[in-house]
Amino acid sequence: MPAVDNILFSRRRAERFAQLLDEANGGRRHHVRSRVDEELAPLVAVGQRLSVDRPTVEVDQEFRTGLRAMLLATAEREGLGNPAKTPATEAAGQRTSAGSLRGSLLPAVTARRARARGAILVGVAAGAIAVSGISAASENAVPGDALYGMKRSTERAQLALASSDISRGQLFLDFARTRLGEAAELRGNEAGFSAVLDDMDADTRQGVRLLTGAAAQRSDAAGLDAVNTFVTGQRRVVRELLDGATRADRERTNESLALLDAVRERSDALRAAIGCGLPAPVASDALGPAPTSCPTDR
Repeated sequence: MPAVDNILFSRRRAERFAQLLDEANGGRRHHVRSRVDEELAPLVAVGQRLSVDRPTVEVDQEFRTGLRAMLLATAEREGLGNPAKTPATEAAGQRTSAGSLRGSLLPAVTARRARARGAILVGVAAGAIAVSGISAASENAVPGDALYGMKRSTERAQLALASSDISRGQLFLDFARTRLGEAAELRGNEAGFSAVLDDMDADTRQGVRLLTGAAAQRSDAAGLDAVNTFVTGQRRVVRELLDGATRADRERTNESLALLDAVRERSDALRAAIGCGLPAPVASDALGPAPTSCPTDR
């Protein structure tokens, strides 16, 4: 799970994730709002759906073993199940009655913290198992299937856990490939076919914009290799959708092919601009930075 430190292992975010998951499953509402709620919503949705419609797949034994080791290590590090006793607490309990009162309160505070840490640990485990299990169970789902919503929620969770624009960009391109596979299953269903290609093109634009933006900011054309590799493979498979397609499906497929051609042109233009030392483009559009042409010697 990429960059999980940025989401679940950040203390505040992990605690808030545990609260939201508890609320989603009918627990007590905390009547607070956090700026990370929207970011954590996909993970909460995955956890909630997992409790309602559990996937029938078996979690890989190697994954179980690794997860158990991680949980045990975290429990040991956080002191879960071991009530904390400090010299200061014991001394305070021996000195005065006020100190005794304070000493009697500290175990309760420690217990609450232990429960909070336990909730965080459970949240981490639930998130890991949910993403792993649901991904396996729903990877072949298409629009209209019961597990398709879980499939898309898992994708949003992956995006929430991504550590950089490059990682998110590559994920979006992976999702565009996934949408293409779904489209192949929906040929002949005009509405469903067109809707999936709309999503595919949207994922393509998002991924390309992130990757070309990172390449322009870093003045590094190497990041564009992922874009060109994607276009080459994606275009070949998209063209296969034209075989035996209805007129409406052919027209819609050609729109996606035109987008891929535009992506390749943008990638090549940006690569040339970086190669001749032009500064990062100021103008941008749906495909990211729009570079100017390199100056020509006269």
